[in-house]
Amino acid sequence: MGTMTSWRKRLPYDPIPILLESGSEPVEYFARRDLLEEDPGTVERLWESRDAQKILHRQLKNGGWRYPSPATTTRSAGDYDQIETYRNLGFLVEKFGFTRAHPAVQKAAEFLFSSQTPSGDFRGIYGAQYSPNYSAGIMELLIKAGYGRDTRITRGFRWLLSMRQIDGGWAIPLRTHPTGGKWTDRMQVKTIEPDRAKPFSHMVTGVVLRAFAVAEKYRDREEIRSAGELLASRFFKTDAYVDRRTPEFWVGFSYPFWFTDLLSALDSLSRFGFPAEDPDIRKGLNWFVEQQRKDGGWNLKLLKGADKALPYWLDLSVCRIYRRFFRTNHVHPSSLFPSLSLAPLGIGIQGCVQREAEEGLSGDARPERSGFSHPHQNSMEHQAPIQDDPAIRQ
Repeated sequence: MGTMTSWRKRLPYDPIPILLESGSEPVEYFARRDLLEEDPGTVERLWESRDAQKILHRQLKNGGWRYPSPATTTRSAGDYDQIETYRNLGFLVEKFGFTRAHPAVQKAAEFLFSSQTPSGDFRGIYGAQYSPNYSAGIMELLIKAGYGRDTRITRGFRWLLSMRQIDGGWAIPLRTHPTGGKWTDRMQVKTIEPDRAKPFSHMVTGVVLRAFAVAEKYRDREEIRSAGELLASRFFKTDAYVDRRTPEFWVGFSYPFWFTDLLSALDSLSRFGFPAEDPDIRKGLNWFVEQQRKDGGWNLKLLKGADKALPYWLDLSVCRIYRRFFRTNHVHPSSLFPSLSLAPLGIGIQGCVQREAEEGLSGDARPERSGFSHPHQNSMEHQAPIQDDPAIRQ
């Protein structure tokens, strides 16, 4: 209970009541289990919920899920189904606590493993090209579902470690060769090896680190810690590559996590044990303080999604990272969040983008702060996916 008290003191308003009154049984379940340290009963009761059963009903006999209206001139229907299976397995694992104890997860896992190459990566979502981000994203879910000791996961981690750029982060290898032409035209050519001298992508590195963050065996490795420092150093900055490049993508959120945003990045860094006093971590945490409403929830820009409980899932995610960062009481709130004192920190995304422009780091227009969705509204804020990635259907 001391841990609970500690992290809640770091926020201007108590977020627990809004989670318990969300009207979402899974949100309430995980809030009681993860935040209040209560015993809400076995997670298997969530498996029988109507929403979970709807997802299970659409599962194919081969263990995958069918991608609607695939453009088979871009990639095979099976490759499209791989990303749809990744999406639906994410719903089952992250929102309903499914594990490999359920036959549907076992079938989905084998469907995904069927796309793994002998080298260890999961191939197909980018056609014949490597995808460190989707390989790691798939591995993250499989580990959470109970496959962390599977030798195929070990092979995947070996491949990820072998695919780092010289600077220690990750990038999409195809993007390190800017030869022009459409992304889709280059997907089915011979697999392109990375130009390792090119800089890392924080979008890709953030997704890759999510897999390492849930794997205890790899969590404390020096090279992973260094990659985490690289990720934190890029908060609110422009990516080195065209995909989700501009700073406003740091503050567009989805759940389950998909691309890298401020919340998913802090989630990983909190699992790695980064201290809240770290200047980059402090900057990220303070941004969430500035967005909290008086009712305890957060004003966040939501990516397209049909789940009306999405705002509450994001609220829960913010609480989880705070609970990890503040497990002790040795840090006074005002030392971490000057916005709670008489001297505001003033480094929201607007200030960060302005500072980038002044330093010559970004030529992008200043992003707008309007359009944040209230959790009691049914409409979701729509945000465009990666322009060159037609597999994305958020």
